[in-house]
Amino acid sequence: MATQAPLEAAVDGPVARLTLNRPDVRNAFDDTLIAALSAAMRQAADDPKVRVVLLTGAGKAFCAGGDLNWMRKMATLTDADNRADATRLAGMLRAVWSCSKPVVAAVNGDAYAGGLGLVAACDIAIAADHAHFCLSETRLGLLPATISPYVIRAMGERAANRYFLTAERFDAAAAYRMGLLHGVVPAADLHDEAEEVCRALCDNGPQAVQASKRLVRDFAGRPLDADLIADSVERIAAVRSSDEAREGVGAFLEKREPAWRKR
Repeated sequence: MATQAPLEAAVDGPVARLTLNRPDVRNAFDDTLIAALSAAMRQAADDPKVRVVLLTGAGKAFCAGGDLNWMRKMATLTDADNRADATRLAGMLRAVWSCSKPVVAAVNGDAYAGGLGLVAACDIAIAADHAHFCLSETRLGLLPATISPYVIRAMGERAANRYFLTAERFDAAAAYRMGLLHGVVPAADLHDEAEEVCRALCDNGPQAVQASKRLVRDFAGRPLDADLIADSVERIAAVRSSDEAREGVGAFLEKREPAWRKR
C-alpha cells in the first residue's frame, strides 16, 4: 500500500495548490510535512508559470500545530538536535513569508499553535466561519517562539500578548477583528472566496504584485525619513519604465486586456 504524501501539490495554470494532507492527525506538523512544505514553497517561487500559491488543509482542520508524537520524540533529543529541528520549522515559515509569489491561506478548519503561525505567515487569509484558533504552547509548558515574528505582525502586540500567555481559544470572528484574517465566510463558500482572491491577484501585473509584496516587507516598521522617501522614489521610477508597466498603461488607455490577463 502506497504511503500517503504529507502534502498534496499541483500547479493549475497560474495557481500552485498546496494541501496539508495528514487529516488523521489534523494536518499536524512533523519533519516530513515541514520538509515537503518548505520544498513546495521554493518550487513555487522558482516556477515562472506560478503567480499565486493557495494553501489549505485536508479534512476538518487546517493545521493543529506540532504532531504530539513528533514533539514527544523531540523531548528525548539533544540540544543540538532540537536546535536543528527548530531551525527547519523556522525555515519553513520563512519560506512562506518570503515567497516571491503571494500566498493565500484558505483556512478550512481549526488552526492551533504552529498552524496559526502558518496562517500568519501567509499574505492573505480567509477562513471558514466555524474555524477556531489557539496559541496553545503554554498549556504544554512551551512557548510560541518560531511563529512569534509572524503572529505579532498579524495580530498586533497587544492581542498576541494576551493569547500567548493565556492559550485561550478564539473564533474566526475574533481572529478577523484582530487582523489575523482578511475574511470569514460560511464553510460552503470558502473555496469560491479563495478562488476569487486568486483570480484578483492573477488579474494584476505579476511583476508589480511581487514588487508590491516586497514593498510591504521592506517598508513596514521603517521610520518615515528621507531614506524611506528616496527608496520609494527609486522603486516607482524603475517600474514606470518597465515593459510590464508600459503594457499595463497602454492596455488601459486602449481599453483592452493586458497581455498577462489573457486566458
